[in-house]
Amino acid sequence: MSKARILLVEDSELQAKSAIKFLENDGYEVQWAKDGKAAITLIKTHPIDIVLLDLVLPDMTGNQLCHWLRQNEDTKGIPIIMLTVKSEVKDKVASLEAGADDYLPKPYNEIELNARIYACLRTKALQDDLRQNNVMLENLLKKVAVLASTDYLTGLYNRRQFEKVIKNEYLRAVRYNEPLTCLMLDLDNFKMINDSFGHSAGDTVLKEVSQVITACLREIDHIARWGGEEFIVALPKTDREGALTPASRILKAVSEYHVSILPCEEMITFSIGIASIPEPSITTFEQLIHNADEALYRAKKNGRNRFEIHQTAQNLINSRQQDTTLSTIS
Repeated sequence: MSKARILLVEDSELQAKSAIKFLENDGYEVQWAKDGKAAITLIKTHPIDIVLLDLVLPDMTGNQLCHWLRQNEDTKGIPIIMLTVKSEVKDKVASLEAGADDYLPKPYNEIELNARIYACLRTKALQDDLRQNNVMLENLLKKVAVLASTDYLTGLYNRRQFEKVIKNEYLRAVRYNEPLTCLMLDLDNFKMINDSFGHSAGDTVLKEVSQVITACLREIDHIARWGGEEFIVALPKTDREGALTPASRILKAVSEYHVSILPCEEMITFSIGIASIPEPSITTFEQLIHNADEALYRAKKNGRNRFEIHQTAQNLINSRQQDTTLSTIS
């Protein structure tokens, strides 16, 4: 433990000089403070590894200074050995309760003091290693959590994470009687891109258009890669009519964007299906997603590069009634 930095808090100059001499001979760097205030100043301005603290000081007790060191965020982990002529059990207990790690009566044996210093520093080193390992473990767990919830290619939510998010949004919307819209998006003619330019180009297309879509959304919106060339978006507090604006914005932004790896004449387009609540026929978030998927199928069927709104049960009834009326008139 050579080169460890010791703060000696001792009001007796004679005892301090004697202690400093043998401590420096053992390889320690020593800072000396005559009272509590000087000790606080030194510990704020110098890196300290361990404190040797006299119980009796001219301006405060060693226990008071020990308590302050333990309450301060920057000094609470520094080992403290209390040195005092008071050797009664109640004095030892009071110092340990104030936060001291060890207690050594005066006059102390220099060999014993050195052994106690070494023991405290060894314990501190083990605690520091444990703390560092815990930080590393926490960071690793955070990285694992991110990997488990995001798509490896685009960095967006993956399907499993999005299902958790939209479930919470659905429950919140139902509870507070708020609208919620789901957009299902599918890249048009993606197979042709892979076949013509290769899968690496296809990956680039997916990464770049995911950024384009994200830029069209609000901070409260959620986007995920649903699978393959499909993306999905949750729009909280957005009804069916309100969803037309972001859907139109996405179609326009994507169609005007030229992926860096493709020839300029290659235009990327999306088809989008839209479904919203409140809607009596939708009683689960899975149904909301399913309805958006059905609307996406209609967008594909009706020509691509467009969006379609899922037909609600009432709309279907109205549409069938209208068809029946037209047929009767005919």
